[in-house]
Amino acid sequence: MQLILKYYKDFGYKLTPKRKIKEDIIKDSWDDILRFIITIKERKTTTTQLLKRLTSYSKNHKLYTALKELGNIMKTNFLLVYIDDLKFRQSIEKQLNKIEASNRFSKAVFFGNSSEFTVATAEEQNIANNSKRLIQNAIILWNYMFITKKLQQSPNQKEKDEILLALKNSSIVAWSHVNMFGEYNFQSHSKRIHRLIALDETKAFINV
Repeated sequence: MQLILKYYKDFGYKLTPKRKIKEDIIKDSWDDILRFIITIKERKTTTTQLLKRLTSYSKNHKLYTALKELGNIMKTNFLLVYIDDLKFRQSIEKQLNKIEASNRFSKAVFFGNSSEFTVATAEEQNIANNSKRLIQNAIILWNYMFITKKLQQSPNQKEKDEILLALKNSSIVAWSHVNMFGEYNFQSHSKRIHRLIALDETKAFINV
């Protein structure tokens, strides 16, 4: 192993491997690995059940050890691509930002009681969760309709392209314009809100 480290250090590599992949372990269990993957692909059983059974084995189990070695190859390849490819890093960062925004959105909607359930039964918790999703979906729908209205009202293609570019580089999940502490009234009809999001039926929707 010391010879391997010296080999890479002589080339001036900043990152050096800690050890070699044990290829023989993967080769000896290759048929079992393929059966494991096909079982997941064919949905003969759930992935959760397979992994639960696999992790219940001893860490010295042949298939468990082989899958860990195979996973180390994939992990190493991912890390090397991540370090070397700027666009790949930026795309991952963009997706992580969207996930983080989605989590903040969920907390913004579920702001009462420190975002903790005050109901005991599973049915009541499902009702609370579904109510939260309903409000989130209503806000996202409003955002889509408002942006579509803005696109329809754009005086030229340049302004439309700017709106679309801004949308592609950001997220439709936005809520700073929503008063979360206001009153949710689904009975009354606001003409002002209707004017903001009412679409021109003579124009087709613009796909983003």
